[in-house]
Amino acid sequence: MQQGRRDSRFGRLLRHGFTDPATAERLLDLPALSAVRGDPMLLDALGATADPDLALRQLVRLVESLSDHERPGGDPAGGPQELLGTLIGAKPLRDRLLRVLGASEALGDHLVRHPLDWHDLATYESADLHPGVEEFTRCLDDAHDADTLRAAYRRCLLSIAARDVCGTIDLAAAATELADLATATLRAALRIAGDAAPEDTARCRLAVIAMGKCGGHELNYVSDVDVIFVAEPVAEPVDGTEEAEAMRAATRLASHLMRLCSDTTAEGTIWPVDANLRPEGRNGPLVRTLSSHLAYYERWAKTWEFQALLKARPVAGDEALGRAYADAVAPLVWQAAERENFVADVQQMRRRVVENIPAAQIDRELKLGPGGLRDVEFAVQLLQLVHGRADAGLRSGSTLDALAALAAGGYVGRKDAAALDEAYRFLRSMEHRIQLYKLRRTHLVPEGEADLRRIARSLATAYRWDRGEDPVTRLRKEWRRHAREVRRLHEKLFYRPLLDAVAQLEPGAVRLSPKAAGQRLEALGYADPAAALRHLEALASGVTRKAAIQRTLLPVLLEWFADSADPDAGLLNFRKVSDALGTTPWYLRLLRDEGAAAENLARVLSGGRLAPDLLMRAPEAVALLGDPGGLRPRDRAHLEQEVLAAVGRAEGPEQAVAAARGVRRREMFRTAAADLISTYGTEETPAEEDFGPRVDRVGTALSDLTAATVSGALRAAVRAGFGDTLPTRFAVIGMGRFGGAELGYASDADVLFVHEPREGVDEQQAARAAFAVANEMRRLLELPSADPPLLVDADLRPEGKTGPLVRTLTSYAAYYRRWSQVWESQALLRARPVAGDPGLGRRFVELIDPLRYPEGGLDEAAAREIRRLKARMESERMPRGTDPTTHAKLGRGGLSDVEWTVQLLQLRHAHAEPSLRTTGTREALFAARDAGLLDPHDARTLDEAWLLATRMRNAVMLVRGRPGDTFPADVRERAAVGRYLGYELGSAGEMLDDYRRVTRRARTVVERLFYDAES
Repeated sequence: MQQGRRDSRFGRLLRHGFTDPATAERLLDLPALSAVRGDPMLLDALGATADPDLALRQLVRLVESLSDHERPGGDPAGGPQELLGTLIGAKPLRDRLLRVLGASEALGDHLVRHPLDWHDLATYESADLHPGVEEFTRCLDDAHDADTLRAAYRRCLLSIAARDVCGTIDLAAAATELADLATATLRAALRIAGDAAPEDTARCRLAVIAMGKCGGHELNYVSDVDVIFVAEPVAEPVDGTEEAEAMRAATRLASHLMRLCSDTTAEGTIWPVDANLRPEGRNGPLVRTLSSHLAYYERWAKTWEFQALLKARPVAGDEALGRAYADAVAPLVWQAAERENFVADVQQMRRRVVENIPAAQIDRELKLGPGGLRDVEFAVQLLQLVHGRADAGLRSGSTLDALAALAAGGYVGRKDAAALDEAYRFLRSMEHRIQLYKLRRTHLVPEGEADLRRIARSLATAYRWDRGEDPVTRLRKEWRRHAREVRRLHEKLFYRPLLDAVAQLEPGAVRLSPKAAGQRLEALGYADPAAALRHLEALASGVTRKAAIQRTLLPVLLEWFADSADPDAGLLNFRKVSDALGTTPWYLRLLRDEGAAAENLARVLSGGRLAPDLLMRAPEAVALLGDPGGLRPRDRAHLEQEVLAAVGRAEGPEQAVAAARGVRRREMFRTAAADLISTYGTEETPAEEDFGPRVDRVGTALSDLTAATVSGALRAAVRAGFGDTLPTRFAVIGMGRFGGAELGYASDADVLFVHEPREGVDEQQAARAAFAVANEMRRLLELPSADPPLLVDADLRPEGKTGPLVRTLTSYAAYYRRWSQVWESQALLRARPVAGDPGLGRRFVELIDPLRYPEGGLDEAAAREIRRLKARMESERMPRGTDPTTHAKLGRGGLSDVEWTVQLLQLRHAHAEPSLRTTGTREALFAARDAGLLDPHDARTLDEAWLLATRMRNAVMLVRGRPGDTFPADVRERAAVGRYLGYELGSAGEMLDDYRRVTRRARTVVERLFYDAES
């Protein structure tokens, strides 16, 4: 029976979390615990502690220690009996005492040395629940030397730890109480030092300034208490002697204070007092006057010193001097972000901290490692210092309070702030539990299973972990999860691109007042400051989160708008986009957090009319600006797949083509945005690159997009009239710039339509079906819409406008065999299938190849005809009054000159040189050069002119929102074209001179190669 009871208790001990139940049984059977041995509540309470084995061992030690102490007026044996009776009868004491004993070996040792201190855990006054500096000061009043100060400090620490491990207070409250206790301790230590040297006290006024976590009201259980000492002579100094004596007296007091707290005695150490954050660090004087501090900060201080001063708080000594110090250094703190390279300096400091962690410890570092506490603190402090200049609500020394203020002000997203808050609380709680065990300063997560188990069990109650789950496994999982989240958010917030831009603004410009805004707008070159002010007021006024975030963004955006030719348009467009998207949660978060999105948007909105117009019709496309790959053009296959899928889901042909045109609008915006942004060098490709790849990228993207849109319209037209099966094969052949994959923003789609009746289908029926489809395609694509129109031009077909819109392949063959003229062979050089039946498209190409690459080359009569047509076109089509030196298409050295020269080379030599058989102008130009048909210098000259003319036409469309072949007459529009072409504002004359020089050189080459009969 006795053995059964032992087995039963052994099992209960295991179930209650004891890892050494045999020892626990032996301890429970000791005479010292006879009064409580059979009480089930004791076992339950021990089982709720972080380490039941430790709690039981320490309880036995405490009871045995009490037996050796006699309470005043009582029986020596009454001590342990009173404790055990209260332990059973009062749950608050039971929970507080046992949980402290199970979490902290060091506090257990303190209770063994001072067993009567258990009474401090039994009291439950209101002040005991939420003590402040005054309550702690009273507890330390009787301390008169180092030992009594340490004992009184540990007694106060005991009550804080009890509230903490029982969950009566949360992490923030515990950290605040620890800081308040440190404040009271510094005051008591200064009092003791002063009592020991009253003559020093009489000579000086000494103030103690808390820094770091103590200054920020977020102290750990064991941490260096960082301080700065500032002193002044009591009397007005007559000469330097009095001040020197006062500084020596203050230094002796400060040194004594530090020894009282830092030195180790029989009672242990309170914590090290560290004064190395003072000017010049450990090499500088321990104590300085206020004026000496200020002189150093204004002249010599480094960035990290201002970051440290963010948490400066007077805590002890002369109150007036402490306040004077705080008031004097605060402006310096909030001006620090204006220092050159401030943001980069803070970021580099963080990197150096991580680099100096021993490799063997980095995965265990709670504080300094990646995803650790310092990541949260550095991110929050950097955001405070940058934005706190203008927002006093951010000027808190507490990390959690500052994080909440940053979220409330819109500087950090609410979800991000909540995730950081949760992670910071968890990691700090882990740190507290680790330090509480031995009361040693450490930030390393222990490796031993028993240590991890104790930490995990101590956190289980606060975080409501399932008691059935393995606590160590849960701890590791939660720790890694929070560390990953901190690391992710640290990278996102700490390296936020806007921070550097905001930090570089002039003082007072971080959040502009109306008056300052008006002055700034005029200085930045806004043509209508009054209208701009109205936009600013609409964007930034109010107390909404949207307004708060925009107040932060606007000063930087105004700078970027001002870098364009039309800042007013940029601001107006931003207001329109914000009106459309401002209530969308992701929009402002995108601009604030995601890469270069804000700058990209500013460049796009101020770069002309086309891109903003495209964006206004679908504002959600602004999301492309924050996606790292969002500005890369999509290839033809993906575009066509999306368009055809949208067409397939539509209810009718009009809705189908509307969907296709919607895709076209979005992709045109993508292309235009990337094109404009690359002008400023903010895209992946720097602005100073060779312009060829950028022009080719735009031409290919727009041509692929047009081909996909035409394919969608073809599918919609066929479905509307014929279901899924058209009685004839149908193909669309791209011509001109479309066929050459060289479309610009204003280009039409030049095409030919070809069909071929299916087997057994009457030719007239097939012709009617093909004609209906071609007409329906053109009608659908030209329907009035908010989307950009796509004009399908079939005038290059045989017989031009008078000929049939669609022909069979056989009809094309008959026409070209009998009636084809040389200009048609020249036009067919750029023909390529773009939509419809691929087999029919290939057969059409096989049909026309002998015409465009004639065997034996072009005879001289045909060459003369081409020259005659070119000269006639120049004289008849050039608009009256146009300057021929600046017309991009028909002017001297323009697109027509270069393209006709290249095409003449193709007609002459492509039969013998396969590399010339391409529809692209630049590809054919380079092929002719590589084949030795064109001098490399001439090829470069022609290419440079063609690229410049193409870019000028694109620029005009982007800036004006409508096509044009000449530089705009309007000064602002011309400046915007110049900005796109890479010229600084005010360089319009230089731009025109460069254009004329480049095209004049090209014209010289054209006259030699194209018009010379012997060429």
